[in-house]
Amino acid sequence: MATTEFGHTVRRWRDRVPPEAAGLPSGGHRRAPGLRREELALLAGISVDYVTRLEQGRAANPSEQVVEALGRALRVTAAEREHLFRAAGLVPPGQGTVPAFIPASVQRMLDRLTGTPVAVSDATWTLLLANPQYTALMGDYRGNDRNAVWRNFLGAGSRVRHTPQSQRDLEVDQVSDLRAAALRYPADERLRRLVAELRAGSDRFAGLWDSGEVGGHRAARKTIVHPRVGELTLDCDVLSVAGSDLRIMIYTAEPGSRDAERLALVAVLGTQSLVG
Repeated sequence: MATTEFGHTVRRWRDRVPPEAAGLPSGGHRRAPGLRREELALLAGISVDYVTRLEQGRAANPSEQVVEALGRALRVTAAEREHLFRAAGLVPPGQGTVPAFIPASVQRMLDRLTGTPVAVSDATWTLLLANPQYTALMGDYRGNDRNAVWRNFLGAGSRVRHTPQSQRDLEVDQVSDLRAAALRYPADERLRRLVAELRAGSDRFAGLWDSGEVGGHRAARKTIVHPRVGELTLDCDVLSVAGSDLRIMIYTAEPGSRDAERLALVAVLGTQSLVG
């Protein structure tokens, strides 16, 4: 019963989110005014097939991560988020766990940054939301790769090109952030599992974790190697949201520069891939 209600709820709420509100193209024939399944899947970072099975009640027991991701993509309120968790047969995450809810005020701010690559991560640097421009620039992260620390120490890394020094600075900053999050949210089981996996799988991570070295993220210029456009050197700013431990990462280019032209091309290519 809970799974059926969850699927019906996702289907109903998908219809009420206009694609342009999520930074997606709204052209073409649409049977309903809201998001298509493939658009919801893109925004939530899950497969279209899984969204289909959830809506049809053929997929049981969605995880907390999936419910949270769908809630963000559907732009739910705090009360609706609680309903979505209970419809999935889950207890909404409580105090002591890493916040993953994106307030409406933050969502409205992101809506006004159309055309700019923007991503929102939680206190563990797990990607919560990425607009289409960010996905076109950095790639479509899924699974464990949605966590930037895991991706850097155990995965394939990102499209950012690093020097040995900038790579080490990044590692120190990430480990420092994760250590601070572990102290703030000691009851978060997912965070404990992430730290244990990183310690077991990466000697570099374990060494930095045990050293207690503290870093600090700063505004920076980053060179990104895009598979179709080539190199872009962009300003990367990380903004913190007071009271929620969210991090907003924004990439921009100097107006009129070669990098601005290439960034615009990346956005166009990303839109074309969505429409196709």
